[in-house]
Amino acid sequence: MSLRPGITFLADCPALLAMEIIASKWSMVTLFALTDGPLRHGELVELSGGISRKVLTQTLRRLQANGLVERHAYAEAPPRVEYGLTDLGRTLEEPIRMLTAWARENGEAVVTFREAAEATQNHPGGPGAPRVKTPPVDENPTRL
Repeated sequence: MSLRPGITFLADCPALLAMEIIASKWSMVTLFALTDGPLRHGELVELSGGISRKVLTQTLRRLQANGLVERHAYAEAPPRVEYGLTDLGRTLEEPIRMLTAWARENGEAVVTFREAAEATQNHPGGPGAPRVKTPPVDENPTRL
């Protein structure tokens, strides 16, 4: 596999397909949550910390359409539905664990970098420069 631009990431490249499928933060969170076994919709909402039921449903449908998650509806009263990883979905367990480990190890460095970059952007002379107040822009300059 080549790392030259235009070769590795062609429009029909398998790497782009993989990134398209799992690039959503909710896809990654949902797949990670399912690594320990099947879960119900409500359990996934609780574990995902912040996902709405609607977005979770959309995420699960997208993952199902790509063959990574399967839906099991049980003929019980009341009805019970669980979601689990397919065999194909299980192949993502190790890459997701590696990304999670990377985030744990490097998350603080990323936050520090972001904060420093933000400070530089907010202060024209850099992080140590004095703040310069810019006058407000008159949006109606013809007004007297």
